[in-house]
Amino acid sequence: MLLFVQVKGQRKEPKIQKVKVKVDKQEVEIRQRMTAAALAQAMNKDFDHVVEALLNTTLDVDSLEPDSVLEERWIKEVVSRSGMKFRWARVNESRERENRDAVRRPSADPSCLEPRPPVVTIMGHVDHGKTTMLDSLRKSQIVSTEAGGITQHIGAFLVQLPTGEKITFLDTPGHAAFSSMRARGANATDIVILVVAADDGVMNQTVESIQHAKKAKVPIIVAVNKCDKPQANPQRVKQELLTHNVVCEEFGGDVQAIHVSALKGDNLLALAEATVALAEVLELKAEPHGAMEGLIIESRTDKGKGPVTTAVVQRGTLRRGCILVAGKSWAKVRFLFDENGRAVTEAGPSVAVEVVGWKELPSAGETILEVESEQRAREVVEWRRYEEEQQKLKEEQSAIEAKQQLHLQEYRRERAELEHLSWRQRKSALYRANKTKFALRASERYQRDELILPVIIKGDVDGSVETILNILDSYDAQHQCQMEVIHFGVGDISENDINMAEMFAGEATVVAMFDVTVGKKKVVVAGCRVQKGQLDRRLQFRLIRGRDTIWEGALVALKHHKDDVQTVKTGVECGLSVDGDVDFRAGDVVVCFEEVDAPQVTTWDPGF
Repeated sequence: MLLFVQVKGQRKEPKIQKVKVKVDKQEVEIRQRMTAAALAQAMNKDFDHVVEALLNTTLDVDSLEPDSVLEERWIKEVVSRSGMKFRWARVNESRERENRDAVRRPSADPSCLEPRPPVVTIMGHVDHGKTTMLDSLRKSQIVSTEAGGITQHIGAFLVQLPTGEKITFLDTPGHAAFSSMRARGANATDIVILVVAADDGVMNQTVESIQHAKKAKVPIIVAVNKCDKPQANPQRVKQELLTHNVVCEEFGGDVQAIHVSALKGDNLLALAEATVALAEVLELKAEPHGAMEGLIIESRTDKGKGPVTTAVVQRGTLRRGCILVAGKSWAKVRFLFDENGRAVTEAGPSVAVEVVGWKELPSAGETILEVESEQRAREVVEWRRYEEEQQKLKEEQSAIEAKQQLHLQEYRRERAELEHLSWRQRKSALYRANKTKFALRASERYQRDELILPVIIKGDVDGSVETILNILDSYDAQHQCQMEVIHFGVGDISENDINMAEMFAGEATVVAMFDVTVGKKKVVVAGCRVQKGQLDRRLQFRLIRGRDTIWEGALVALKHHKDDVQTVKTGVECGLSVDGDVDFRAGDVVVCFEEVDAPQVTTWDPGF
């Protein structure tokens, strides 16, 4: 038996303990629906790090963009594979920007309302005599100034009858191309006078005018014109109208039909009296006091006056010096002109006037509201631009998410077809299927080789431009030739327009910004989506915010995913970086253009 005794003062050997070294992992704050760029920023990494962390997963990294929205599991996977830990961000209600828009006033007290003149729209088929009728009513020479006898834009005129009653007439074009302008005229009016030629009958634009009036729930008066012609048959016209649910009084309906001759002026007084009688039945009233509310009938740029609008006052009184907002433009009214070009100081309900003083040209069809100050007007316009930018960003995000979903569906379809194969067999099959695609360089994959027709639209007034754009929207031969509207506006074709047509190559919208580390330097990259044409790295670029040019120069890099590319075509996302400190913001527009050197040519002919 062995006995171990510890002697006092003898040193006791200390116990050796294994100390677990605690490694503090970097903590990453995550949230639902993070973009790849946002996750990279939260991790203090670049976008490429996120892509590399997701390699060898079922996620299609080839379709991953900086602004791609990641599912929760992929967010956690990236953090975990990076040797970090995550924590959920606190749910904070993001403070929304206060709505600073201007709105119409509440309905007025009925006791404050006063009778107002009716606003009447003349509608009908081309060459059925609408302009001649207006000419006879107001005794002016509008017909002689219209090119080719076709009214190219809406005019508004006040007519006073011998009995003292007043009527505001709107003239809408009858040409086949101007459907949208007729619709706008119907929505701004109290009564529609439908002009039908007695020798021609109901035509295409006649039917369309009836549909616009019925959709706007506006009563109709039929003016059977050209009754002085030998071949005139007014009875046939009224019978044809029956097939379109326009029932005249002699057939038991409530629609007045007046036989007239606009050229000779026959029976036009009866037509005006019928209009006044219907207006009395409708009991048209408005509040003549308080802030003005109205509607822009037409807008144009005048060389001497600048941006000019034709407006109909719907409520209140419009005066010189008023501050107005319409769409994303505002005005301090400098001058008001009546239909004869005479300056007036004010205009009440149902009166049409020309308004001068707009800072920018608003669109026809916009509502006009009076505000208390210039500061308030700027506030309203800024808010409306902000709302438009937010809506544009939402649409961009939706398009990107839809493309991601398409990629995911394609990925799943490809995998489902190869599910019965082993891992190596699947890899081999996918390689064979994509061999041609992978053999091409990135710049070759995105080269644009289809035919393109760039178009610039300029018109005398905003309504004409709007109508032409609507017609171009129906273009359905994109498979033969791509048509791209690169610019549109009001006014004469300028040298700048011609230069733009020669230079304009592509346009993209900035969707997101992120940082990429190149060596020891951080480079700001703008994630963009190409909207028109194509971006070509060899050309010049311009960054536009609103109406201001922020930067102009050349690109340092243009990438699609990780690949350096020469060009990126319409509908494709890309990342671009520039040399220097450029402040990219979501919603900015990036324009790609080519500088063309052309010799100056004079008209001098030396005679040899």
